[in-house]
Amino acid sequence: MAFIGRLHPLLVHFPIALILLAAAAEMFAAAAVAPRWHVAAMACLRVGAIGAVSAAAAGWLMARTPGVDPSATLEWHRWFGTATAAIAVLAVLVTAAGERSTATRWIDWMALLAAAACVAATGHLGGMLVWGADFLRP
Repeated sequence: MAFIGRLHPLLVHFPIALILLAAAAEMFAAAAVAPRWHVAAMACLRVGAIGAVSAAAAGWLMARTPGVDPSATLEWHRWFGTATAAIAVLAVLVTAAGERSTATRWIDWMALLAAAACVAATGHLGGMLVWGADFLRP
């Protein structure tokens, strides 16, 4: 189990990129009224959600390994990571609906943007854990 936990840093980057790419592709789909961008967004979201669940599970295992100091930042990161995985899966379920009415599109966008926002917050907290609280300062 400790080995799976140590895979967390490797597993986390792919879902981050895919979920953020899904949000960007969906914005292109809305701006260009091009269905192919929506198809790309949904493919990225689905694979990203699977990756997010894997990364969250590995993260929980990693947090329990010896040598990892518990902190408030770690707790926030753990729970934001869990929420990110759950919201990404929820976004997949919401966007899996067949007919896309105007109301459905707004719900799709909100779910996808919530997933992207959670990814950004979770990634920031992870950066703080690895690089320190001032890692964004020049």
